[in-house]
Amino acid sequence: MAMHFSVLASGSTGNAIYVEADGQSFLVDAGLSGKQMDLLFKQIGRDASKLTGLLVTHEHSDHIKGLGILARKYKLPVYANAKTWQAMERNIGEIPLDQKFTFDMETVKTFGSLDIESFGVSHDAAEPMFYVFHHEGKKLVLITDTGYVSDRMKGTISNADMYVFESNHDVQMLRMGRYPWNTKRRILSDVGHVSNEDAAIAMSEVAGDHTKRFYLAHLSLDNNMKDLARMSVAQTLETRGIRVGEQFEIYDTDCKIPTDLVCV
Repeated sequence: MAMHFSVLASGSTGNAIYVEADGQSFLVDAGLSGKQMDLLFKQIGRDASKLTGLLVTHEHSDHIKGLGILARKYKLPVYANAKTWQAMERNIGEIPLDQKFTFDMETVKTFGSLDIESFGVSHDAAEPMFYVFHHEGKKLVLITDTGYVSDRMKGTISNADMYVFESNHDVQMLRMGRYPWNTKRRILSDVGHVSNEDAAIAMSEVAGDHTKRFYLAHLSLDNNMKDLARMSVAQTLETRGIRVGEQFEIYDTDCKIPTDLVCV
């Protein structure tokens, strides 16, 4: 069975990504209520109770809000690194010991024919990390919640078939917006979020011959818009010699509506 995925929800109000391959299925983050998560699964024709496990990227509430509820309701294994477990435990409630698993940063776990690789990102959390899914020569990269994309990250994520890639904010909208300065400074910092332009620069550097799609993810409700993100990314890519639609396509994600379940 080929690898498929759907960005169930992406944005500052909640994040969750579903990935399946060869009878294995995972939810990366559960940043919406348990009820909302179940509705999102119904929209893509899948059942949360059938998940192989839950993978956690970091402890911020927009990534773990429904985690404890789903884990307890469906008796699902939960995977996170030790520092993330420590940081999030008080916010997710009691998880039975036999459902708690450690997934260290910069390691690979294998589930049947699916390999899941973790890698560190630069964000103001305990030990934030994201994931690369490898299956039968196909590669799916999930990377949001990072202040910048380092050379080390680029080496790990380069030449994937598809990406879910942070394009959080428009710098001018953020600077002129209503956020207090300390919040703006945090978002713009190396442990904040990637802007549209910086996302495009990183995209141009990691895209390869296999790359078919980028999904623009974790857009700020206050400091970005889908049309603006797409336009900014496309313009920046064009200055770097890449025309969207020729080498690869760009797709939106939404904070409430899942993307189509697509084959990688």
